[in-house]
Amino acid sequence: MIHLTLFTFVAIIIAYLLGSLSSAVIIAKIAGLPDPRKEGSHNPGATNMLRLAGKKFAVLTLLGDVLKGVIAVLIGRLLLQHGFNLSLIGIFAVVGHIYPVFFKFKGGKGVATGLGVMFALNPLLGLTAAVTWAIIAAVFRYSSLAALVTYTLSPFYALLFRHADYFFCLVLLAMLLFWRHRENIQRLKKRTEPKIGATKSAS
Repeated sequence: MIHLTLFTFVAIIIAYLLGSLSSAVIIAKIAGLPDPRKEGSHNPGATNMLRLAGKKFAVLTLLGDVLKGVIAVLIGRLLLQHGFNLSLIGIFAVVGHIYPVFFKFKGGKGVATGLGVMFALNPLLGLTAAVTWAIIAAVFRYSSLAALVTYTLSPFYALLFRHADYFFCLVLLAMLLFWRHRENIQRLKKRTEPKIGATKSAS
């Protein structure tokens, strides 16, 4: 049974605002790097930062994005949220990353933040999702394909780890990620999607 409380809505607002802090844009400004929204794939994420600024800044961006998801869920726990409510709060951190209020609602793809959410919901869930992404990325060299496969399987991983209360929100998260990757999907179909490490990255 779904029971949303005032604390649930407070946590949702905090999660969205936290997600709206774009790690890539903030790091680029502090380090004097090109704006990732205007260079490369125009996506403020770790993959584009890798191409524009190298591994160090890509890792910092990745960590920042993952931490947003983790912290959002932890705040939910502090506000006595659990189960469905907790996963819903996590989704809003991803929504904030994709549609950030602080950056004219133009954000990233939400992959790393979503992984952070899953790690905080259940470490085994997050680890399994991360390993899935790594395997698909290593084999096929497509960041977008790795994300799509990972988020398709994640709801079923939740069932595997006996967290049926996360299933619905993880399905919603997968749908959101598919929508955000719609251009990548078309390029994958046409075999024009750049691979990881290519000169131009769209992930």
